[in-house]
Amino acid sequence: MAWHWVATAWGSPDNWVFEEYEPPAPGPGEVTIRVHASGVNPADAKHLAVGRPGAELPAAIGYEVSGVVAAVGPDTEIITGPVAVGDEVIAFRINGGYATDVTVPAQKVLRKPAPLTHAQAANLLLAGTTASAMLHAVDAQPGETLLLHAASGAVGVSVLQQAAQRGIRVIGTASARRAEEVRRFGGIPVEYGDGMLRRIRAAMTDAGVEAIDIALDAAGTEEAIETSLTLVGDRRRIVTIVAPQAAAAHGFQASSGSDPETARYRDAVRIDLVEAAERGELTVPVAQEYPLSEAPEALRFLAEGHPGGKLALIP
Repeated sequence: MAWHWVATAWGSPDNWVFEEYEPPAPGPGEVTIRVHASGVNPADAKHLAVGRPGAELPAAIGYEVSGVVAAVGPDTEIITGPVAVGDEVIAFRINGGYATDVTVPAQKVLRKPAPLTHAQAANLLLAGTTASAMLHAVDAQPGETLLLHAASGAVGVSVLQQAAQRGIRVIGTASARRAEEVRRFGGIPVEYGDGMLRRIRAAMTDAGVEAIDIALDAAGTEEAIETSLTLVGDRRRIVTIVAPQAAAAHGFQASSGSDPETARYRDAVRIDLVEAAERGELTVPVAQEYPLSEAPEALRFLAEGHPGGKLALIP
């Protein structure tokens, strides 16, 4: 028997239940994965906080995993090609990733990048595709300078790495204690809080930057929004993933995986991100691993903010 987490009522993780279940045998176009790590993301709890149209209870939890193929359905290949029992893989945009074993559509499965641990690989694609979609939305180009809010967060760290690969300079806001993390991935750190705009302009002067071309917001604070609007003249080149109401009010972009066009882009870029990780150009800092049985505790810690890296659940 396998184990998985399910939500039995809408609300907090306190309504989740860890129970035994029997994952279905894979049919054509499906694989069963023995999970070695489950990625932990804010959306895991956010999407179960209230009922959504078409959603039903009990609801399986978790969107991305890393593990080993335990069974393969007939006539089945994964996104990256042929697959066999024993192959190390990752799966993304699945339902039910908080589990010891899970059967999923093969077209949501890719080979695991060898340089990454299972805990890192389980956290690669949700943050990575979100970061890539933000850069795509503003048409970021080599040689440009980008202002990134929440640069030391999961999406921010992926933006830093992907921007560096493209030759884009990043000035990234973060807490003072996370400044070294921003530097580690090629960004110029600026502490948020009172006086942030002045510090950003000082950082621009030190770097020989005359203008900020783009602003990406993963913080959603009033300070982040106001600073972006002040420094970037073209509002089409400002995008947020956390403040859609502010975007609508001020005429800049909001990026969401629920938007069909954005979802298609995120699906298309999965292979690129796996290949970048395979080449050692994209990694995932992991702050802490929790036993799978302690999933609600992991979500509570994540909700407190500033975990210092990704969290993973280990069966």
